[in-house]
Parts: sequence; C-alpha cells; structure tokens
Amino acid sequence: MKAIFHRIVHVAAVLVVLAPLSAQAYIGPGMGAGVVATVLGILAGILMLVVGIVWYPIKKLYKWIWRSDKQ
Repeated sequence: MKAIFHRIVHVAAVLVVLAPLSAQAYIGPGMGAGVVATVLGILAGILMLVVGIVWYPIKKLYKWIWRSDKQ
C-alpha cells in the first residue's frame, strides 16, 4: 500500500512539473522592491551579528590594554 502511494505521488509530481507550458508570472515593481529590501535587511542583520560578536569584544580588549598602559 505504501509503495503504491509513493508511486502515485511521484507520478503526480512529474506531471505537475511537466504540465505548465509557461509560467504566466509577473513580479511588479512593488514586489521586486520588497524582495530587494528583504535581502538587504537579512544581509545587514548578518553583518550586525558579526560586528556584535567579533568587533565589540576586540574593542573592549583594546581599550582595556590602553587603560592598563597609562596607569
């Protein structure tokens, strides 16, 4: 029974992939701008994560070393 179900699912998936002749899709300027804004937001978030994890501890260590030298 399980094998028959899997075969039906595979055949249906192949038919769905092969059936459309054209996509008939349009991405308007609003949707395109939204995608660009989302991608830029994700990249900015990753950059801030790296800065927060790497740069600030190094900055604190640097300031701590300079304060130790002057005293």
